[in-house]
Amino acid sequence: MIYLNLTEAELYEHAIRNGEGIILNTGALSVKTGKHTARSAMDKFIVKKEPSSNHIWWGENNVAISEEVFLNLLKKINDYLSKKDYYVRYSYIGSNPKYRLKTKVITELAWHSMFVKNLFFDLPSNYDGEFDFTIIDVPNFKADTKIDGTRTETFIIISFEHKTAIIGNTGYAGEIKKAAFTVMNYLLPLKNVFPMHCSANISKEGKTAIFFGLSGTGKTTLSSDPDRNLIGDDEHGWGEDGIFNFEAGCYAKVINLSKENEPQIYSAVNRFGAVLENVVSDKNRMPVFDDSSITENTRAGYPLHFINNSIYGNVFPHPDNIIMLTYDAFGVLPPIAKLNFSQAMYHFISGYTAKVANTEIGIKEPKATFSTCFGAPFMTHHPLVYAKMLSEKMKKYNTNCWLINTGLCGGPYGVGKRISIKLTREILNFALNFKGECEFIKDNVFGFEIPQIPGIDKNLLNPRTSWKNPSDYDIKYRELAAMFKKNFEKFNITDENILKGGPIL
Repeated sequence: MIYLNLTEAELYEHAIRNGEGIILNTGALSVKTGKHTARSAMDKFIVKKEPSSNHIWWGENNVAISEEVFLNLLKKINDYLSKKDYYVRYSYIGSNPKYRLKTKVITELAWHSMFVKNLFFDLPSNYDGEFDFTIIDVPNFKADTKIDGTRTETFIIISFEHKTAIIGNTGYAGEIKKAAFTVMNYLLPLKNVFPMHCSANISKEGKTAIFFGLSGTGKTTLSSDPDRNLIGDDEHGWGEDGIFNFEAGCYAKVINLSKENEPQIYSAVNRFGAVLENVVSDKNRMPVFDDSSITENTRAGYPLHFINNSIYGNVFPHPDNIIMLTYDAFGVLPPIAKLNFSQAMYHFISGYTAKVANTEIGIKEPKATFSTCFGAPFMTHHPLVYAKMLSEKMKKYNTNCWLINTGLCGGPYGVGKRISIKLTREILNFALNFKGECEFIKDNVFGFEIPQIPGIDKNLLNPRTSWKNPSDYDIKYRELAAMFKKNFEKFNITDENILKGGPIL
């Protein structure tokens, strides 16, 4: 039987009846995703066929697969579903009516349909028009690697010519969301719309800001500002009439979530309608957010309106400020720097942050991470396409760009201290309210300008002076600059307007 556009209550009933999860005392639906508790990045493919193949930047993140493999699996999946009950949602992605992707989402599990209801916008139940794309999600279907030509039994395959994505042998709901994002990242640049892996908010005066940043940099926390309205926490587009949210909901990482530190998100995930993935619960059916025994990547999907200060709208004003967030565990980047157009493109293509990773002997050392355009796995075009759109729109709409370091200051890992949330918010507020009157100091390696913000210790703003031995700082800073340059080589970019935005050694 096909269940079409069920309500939240109906999907709860189906999920419980099917044994897919339990209802917590908070009202949230708690589920487990099985062996896959995160994206299966190595099992994602794009069908290589013209004309889309001419636009795609083939390589590590965009791996080609034949149309024959795709069509064979699609037929098998359709045969598989013909013998089962399944769920269908009529949805769309993108709040701007000009660029909406009308999407039919077919799911084997009721809770996945609930996830889609939370994350995507609902088309009318009686919608009888055409669909721009179809996503088929069958977690209990396994590919046969010897027959089907996949790497493993798990697969995520997108065909732009067939306007279909198929997902198998993974219960991780994020695959549905990111498949849709990948499609938007391919289609929108062809319409001169800039797709962005970012959060966005807006002030009471109507001034918008967008926040780029990899996991752990503070993107969700900093964009959730009680004095500003949240437009969205993850995916947006920037067109000629302004920015718009791709999604109707949020998909937040909730490990160590607390009411004290993140009250808005805590409230949003502890209520009827929220879906908690791989969150441990106690004997009283209360979530235990600090338990990572299943995975560190515990997640919650919920509608945007569960956040008290969120705001819905088809389109919002062009951003006054772009914030690029990084967690620099080397302790050498300043807490804030203003980027010109060339530097903005360079840092956007680089997508830098540095995490602290455990080694096998228990010693922790920082590790640089570069993710192109702050979302490498989902960018189908060459990074130049996205970077040039960024620069063009910054110039056209007079948008400022800031690099904000939420990591260490005052020394390397083990010596330096993390920049406090309080200080970062002060710095962020300066950037968001910048009127052009401030002294700047030019950095002699990266070339960006460091504002000397009144009321903030200059030793913090200029990290070299906060290190005990400035010569050690210089060595470490140049090491980081060399990492940037090494990473940038793989893009084979010759455009001097971008290259001059990088560090000078």
